[in-house]
Amino acid sequence: MSRNILLSMLVLILSSLACNMFIGGPEYPDTQIPVSTETAGSVEEQLKQAIETAKQTGALSFTVDEAQLTSLVALKIAADPESFLTEPQVLLRDNEIQIYGKAVQGYFTANVRITLSAAVDANGQPLVALKSADFGPLPAPEGLNSTISALVNEAFTGALGPAATGFRLESITIANGLMTFTGRIK
Repeated sequence: MSRNILLSMLVLILSSLACNMFIGGPEYPDTQIPVSTETAGSVEEQLKQAIETAKQTGALSFTVDEAQLTSLVALKIAADPESFLTEPQVLLRDNEIQIYGKAVQGYFTANVRITLSAAVDANGQPLVALKSADFGPLPAPEGLNSTISALVNEAFTGALGPAATGFRLESITIANGLMTFTGRIK
């Protein structure tokens, strides 16, 4: 009998080692934003429409919401097998981009919150900077600032760059779940 108990405990311990262990981190948002390729694809259509309007009026205004950005980030992460982040959720609040996700390091999983600011540089290009990163008890990955900034800048440039040639961004506003880009024809 005691041999069966010992064997059962050994199996339980070994099986728990084979799984990831959640070790905490910042609180995940209460509401989960669903990810869809259709939502991500709607950004490109909206941008085309905003550019057509801008060609007639001279003013560019383009708005994306949390569902669109969450879907774009999730698809970008899914395409990169070396990404340290999974299950992203993007919140647009108080002039900040807050990216929540899960980070896996070895057998450990932790919640992550990355906070970014977005502005427009002197050349009318989007400028995204890392404000803070909370990986809970896990150490932040090497080169986090450059990796995150490059990823987000690539997403902005990829979405706005080719389609928005001939336009100059003037501002990026983030509030109440929306990010609005405004600019003019050069």
